[in-house]
Amino acid sequence: MTDFSYQLYSSRNFGPLGDTLSMLAEAGYRGVEGYGALYADASKVAELQAKLDQSGLIMPTAHVGLDMIENDAATVLALASDFGIQTVYCPFLTPDQRPSDADGYAAFGRRLQEAGKPLKDAGLGFGWHNHDFEFVALPDGAIPMQVMLGAAPDLEWEADIAWVIKGGADPLEWIANHGPRISAVHVKDIAPAGEATDEDGWADVGHGTVDWPGLMKALRNTPAKHFVMEHDNPNDDVRFARRSLEAAKTY
Repeated sequence: MTDFSYQLYSSRNFGPLGDTLSMLAEAGYRGVEGYGALYADASKVAELQAKLDQSGLIMPTAHVGLDMIENDAATVLALASDFGIQTVYCPFLTPDQRPSDADGYAAFGRRLQEAGKPLKDAGLGFGWHNHDFEFVALPDGAIPMQVMLGAAPDLEWEADIAWVIKGGADPLEWIANHGPRISAVHVKDIAPAGEATDEDGWADVGHGTVDWPGLMKALRNTPAKHFVMEHDNPNDDVRFARRSLEAAKTY
């Protein structure tokens, strides 16, 4: 049986952190995934640690910005030690920083490979979390994600399946071709066209258009250890957390 985790970014607009963690524990989650704002200063880190201890939840994975990974690896390693983080994922590249051609993405892949060395040397996993832009062909025809993975042979992949679909790619094809690189998965769903406009077109897992039963079957043949529930903008995080976990447990 798969233990599902929860990306805390999904609940950033709701209630105190302690209430969120209690809700997740009561719903049946065993773990959570952190994100950058939770590590912004020492007081936030201390609060997160205390609330995690109270809830009994663990944090096996975390999103950490590339700036911190490159410029303050010691702090990232300390966070990993404090929280028991096993794998760190770099989560995003802002539009103004994105390369425009294959050479640029190859250079970025090499940059990620180098940035991850201190973490890998310390026994942690290090990977990239995708959005949609990595699957959209560049003017030269290259697919950014393909180029990045080729340039960074040690880079793991946290596959955000819904964003793969949003980028116009076939997730089953990517799982078949790059499954050995997948160490975690973001489990999220896409609402039917024109629906859930107040939630940016996302849906609770199992209540959208993504074929999660079929995808989970394929993903269980990869090294993925962590299946992380996420919704980028739910209007009710309790509903999302509970309904999504109920659905995902049937796959």
